[in-house]
Amino acid sequence: MRAHEAGALHAEGYGAAPHWLPYPNDVMELLPQLWSTGVTRGDDGVLAVAGVPVTQIARDFGTAAYVVDEDDFRARARAFADDFTRPFVAVCGGADVYYAGKAFLCSAVARWVMEEGLSLDVCSGGELAVAQRVGFPPERLALHGNNKSLAEIRQALSYGVGRIVLDSLEEVQRVAQVATELGVVAPVMVRVTVGVEAHTHEFIATAHEDQKFGFSLASGSAAEAIEAVLAHDGVLDLRGVHSHIGSQIFDVSGFEIAARRLVGLHVAVLQEHGLHMPEMDLGGGYGIAYTSEHDPMTPAHLGADMAAVCDREMRVLDELVEGDAPAPRPRISIEPGRAIAGPSTLSLYEVGTVKQVQVTGDAVRTYVSVDGGMSDNVRTALYGADYSCTLAGRSSEAAPAVTRVVGRHCESGDIVVMDEYLPADVGPGDLLAVPGTGAYCRSLSSQYNHTPRPPVIAVRDGRARVIVRRETVEDILALDVDE
Repeated sequence: MRAHEAGALHAEGYGAAPHWLPYPNDVMELLPQLWSTGVTRGDDGVLAVAGVPVTQIARDFGTAAYVVDEDDFRARARAFADDFTRPFVAVCGGADVYYAGKAFLCSAVARWVMEEGLSLDVCSGGELAVAQRVGFPPERLALHGNNKSLAEIRQALSYGVGRIVLDSLEEVQRVAQVATELGVVAPVMVRVTVGVEAHTHEFIATAHEDQKFGFSLASGSAAEAIEAVLAHDGVLDLRGVHSHIGSQIFDVSGFEIAARRLVGLHVAVLQEHGLHMPEMDLGGGYGIAYTSEHDPMTPAHLGADMAAVCDREMRVLDELVEGDAPAPRPRISIEPGRAIAGPSTLSLYEVGTVKQVQVTGDAVRTYVSVDGGMSDNVRTALYGADYSCTLAGRSSEAAPAVTRVVGRHCESGDIVVMDEYLPADVGPGDLLAVPGTGAYCRSLSSQYNHTPRPPVIAVRDGRARVIVRRETVEDILALDVDE
């Protein structure tokens, strides 16, 4: 849309659907790329998840609610464990997949990840406690974070985590200190900012220089960090280098540059210090379809493309001969979170009010308010994220109308879905379903306006069960200290 000198409200076309949102032939049609594989719509228009109608879920558990298709989650995890890793066998002996717990983690999800053969990436003592609660194998755990406390480091090393990703020189000293206290050798990786800027929102692009994560490759601080780790020989075990270039990425071009630069650093360590680092982590950030404009790659496609990239970039190691054999190639690992959790979950809301607002000229926008909002999905307000939605509890033959779905909170930015076509007769009491809310929505949720957070309902084989219970006002008040 062309900008207007008097502001966006005066721009031509304001109030209309965005350019990427086509007028639907059937406003009740489900676009399969947006929904978990277990979501269907019956002849009565009612959505079902793994055979359970959302009307039943709303009746039994209330709204707002997160509804996760367990089989879909598990299938996506298996696809990364199998289809993604298969091409890497010929490249570097295989690949390891760490589910990024920050996307969404609870005890049930940790068990699913463990049972489907993935490793787990945690970013705090709380996330690590979830892993410990379910007996997650410690060697399959990684601890991230840019400011780990001594208590968290001690918790991780006492449990025996397989890697700690170092993010500052102070942290090198902290991990060495705790490892010495405990009498253990700490397996560590060094997080490197490789100077690749993913084409995504500023706050989720994480490999450019001007941000809080990692050690800059260009400035030489990454090499300094590696030397600091090696100075603690017998206390710190340098397993390799790590990079994460951002989130919601739809091609491998950025990973290609990152791999090239990480391999270059790997070679430098080999030549300068005589150390073969056995691992290299390329992070995560693989995109999913939130709306019809998104076209994500399958894990098989992603694995084939990234394996080809890594094979090409690692050939420089084949030319470094020690004795009669070329230098060994590091084993690759990745950290998908959103790509597994995101599409497996929908948010279920009930409509409370509908308001027609004249925005400019003849343009009218329909505001549909639901019983949730930025307390259970802050991503629209935080990142300008786009979502889709559909009428979920009945059929409708009404004409499509551009609608903005908003929340119940006292913020004008409390928007759940910026623009979507819904039937023009949507009204109070209707159920709406928003797909793709499995990643970061519950993790970033809050008690804004003292609103209890929704439950997480897992559905499988026609049965729904609570895996995270709904908060209550009593839960919130229990934290108050009234002296």
